Amino acid sequence: MASLHLMFASAMALAARSMPDIAVFSRGKSFVAHSSDLIDMKSTPINPDWIVAGDPRARTGEHSRGHDDAALTAIWDCTAGEFRWFFGWDETVMILEGEVHITADDGTERILRAGDVAFFAGGTWASWRVDNYVRKVAFLRKPFPKPVAFAYRLRKLLRGNAQQGIAA
Repeated sequence: MASLHLMFASAMALAARSMPDIAVFSRGKSFVAHSSDLIDMKSTPINPDWIVAGDPRARTGEHSRGHDDAALTAIWDCTAGEFRWFFGWDETVMILEGEVHITADDGTERILRAGDVAFFAGGTWASWRVDNYVRKVAFLRKPFPKPVAFAYRLRKLLRGNAQQGIAA
């Protein structure tokens, strides 16, 4: 079975290397810019089973979406309350306004304030306590399925140190 995974990963790595940039063939815009204050915010109620205390009211406004629908950038805000949150996608957040008290499932606690950046892995839970109000920009990415992630890591390994940096 391991040899089949390796063969599949090798084939995926070769295919990824030989394919042209998919964005060239995708529909949609290649550049999107908005003032975060002008993004249309829509009510996105928190699952009632997740609410621990208060009556938090959340809203979301989509800024942009990747051509492959595997990435999304949104503005999200929430009024006072305490709730658990499940991260279905990998999510990096930057707090724009207000603050939130975070407790991760491993017990790590942190207060995030304007200017702070945090990462939440897809498939995890965290407790959020908003005392007044919080507004964030959220960068979401669907995690690759395990075989594709393996192929991607193999591709990076095969490239060695030839390509360094964020896009390597």
